Amino acid sequence: MRILVVGSGGREHALAWSLTRSPLVDRVYVTPGNAGTEWSDHTANDGCRMADSVNVQIKANDIPALIQFARQNQIDLTVVGPEVPLAAGIVDDFQAAGLCIFGPSKAAAQLEASKVFAKEFMRDHGIPTADFAVFNDYDAACHYVDDQTRPLVIKADGLAAGKGVIVCNTPDEAKDALRLMLVDRPFGEAGERVIIENRLDGSEVSVLAFVDGQHFALMPYAADHKRAYDGDQGPNTGGMGAYASRIIDYPNFEKIVIEEVIRPTIDGMTKRGTPYKGVLYAGVMITPDGPQVLEYNCRFGDPETQVILPLLETDLVDILNVCIDGTLDQLNIKWREEFCAAVVLASGGYPGDYQTGLPIRIDWPLPAGSMLFHAGTKREGNEYVTSGGRVMAVTALGSTLQQALDRAYAAVEHIHFDGMHYRKDIGRTVRESVK
Repeated sequence: MRILVVGSGGREHALAWSLTRSPLVDRVYVTPGNAGTEWSDHTANDGCRMADSVNVQIKANDIPALIQFARQNQIDLTVVGPEVPLAAGIVDDFQAAGLCIFGPSKAAAQLEASKVFAKEFMRDHGIPTADFAVFNDYDAACHYVDDQTRPLVIKADGLAAGKGVIVCNTPDEAKDALRLMLVDRPFGEAGERVIIENRLDGSEVSVLAFVDGQHFALMPYAADHKRAYDGDQGPNTGGMGAYASRIIDYPNFEKIVIEEVIRPTIDGMTKRGTPYKGVLYAGVMITPDGPQVLEYNCRFGDPETQVILPLLETDLVDILNVCIDGTLDQLNIKWREEFCAAVVLASGGYPGDYQTGLPIRIDWPLPAGSMLFHAGTKREGNEYVTSGGRVMAVTALGSTLQQALDRAYAAVEHIHFDGMHYRKDIGRTVRESVK
């Protein structure tokens, strides 16, 4: 098989890494990829053969060029990483061209593309979520804020590259966020409408599932760390680290998530005439009142993918194919009985302004059980240099969460670039309760 992976981040590196380990695969193309997503056919340290992975300089949102490439290179399967091409209808366009692709349709991807759509969908189908109101007028929104007694979260309706959510502690902070989105308009059309919702407090869990339109299979749970600094301080980012396990310290969590979130979401999308196929990602907050959904994503998460796929034992190609065929219930998906953790190395200043083009030094070999997934990197001659805010994720496996974290942090010590910033407390709040 020849597989096309659309995207350029750490998620896409993890996808390419997992897909090339399949005996069904001859070559993976990554568009546009990064410095870590190119390698020749070789045997990995764990003895697994890995097929070729090749970068192709086509932008992830250039759907006509991607279709042309898939046709010319006899691509058997396309896997979409980022949300923007999904929201633009890449799945519909590929299918219309007679090409096999994994991901939700444009209509189904509204669950992520429009937060207003998602919140109204949850309300209509009884899926637990925070109370909310929708506004497109700054003054009206400020009057609403004055009437509220709880801390609030302000969200841009559309896609804003992970920067369209502002958690507020005071009414003045909420009004500042509203002014930013509705008056200053840094997000353009994505910020024409905003959601004001009650802020939920608790522990956040990323719940991801493979979905074939009717059936689903949960992946190991992941916990992303969104804030830039230790102690969950600072601005929200695209994710500064994550860990994954099958264990959640909450009674009947899986039963609740299945019955109150995943099943009604899939059934609700089917009733709308927009059946959901692909990866369904629900960000769930475990509150004193029980689990509640913060938001949906319609694809693999980043950095969650970097800690979930290393735990997968079943061939990822087989899983994607049965999802497309609608026969997911016929496949028994197996996961390693281990933990996985990742620490994201970011450029100094991220998520604000940061410098690029900085040389990256990696002291090989890395500690046993660890691996690197590149994100904001590129090659200049024979060296890697930084090219983005999140530069790479240092990932490690372990028989306990503590061991996985220790290995990841030990591997971090092998990587160096000017201004390198990372959180030193990934997984700290659960290291004693999750073994």
